[in-house]
Amino acid sequence: MEKHGFVSRVHRKKPHLKPMPRYIQRSNAGKSVIRSRVEHVFADQKSQTGMFVRTVGIARATMRIGLANIIYNMRRFLLLKRINAAA
Repeated sequence: MEKHGFVSRVHRKKPHLKPMPRYIQRSNAGKSVIRSRVEHVFADQKSQTGMFVRTVGIARATMRIGLANIIYNMRRFLLLKRINAAA
């Protein structure tokens, strides 16, 4: 991965029978922030829109996922708009 310019986003494990070094804890915490934001979006799409992609062809699957993303973004925008209007 490093050879091609990619950075690993996988959490590192604690060394066996040793305390976890502080720099690994900070690295894992930063990765958790990103992971939680992404997983919340996927969970919302799966529960609210019944996201189960069962299509023939990658083009149709891409279109269905793209539409689900648009729906999520619109719902999120309306929610944030309501929150700001109430404040």
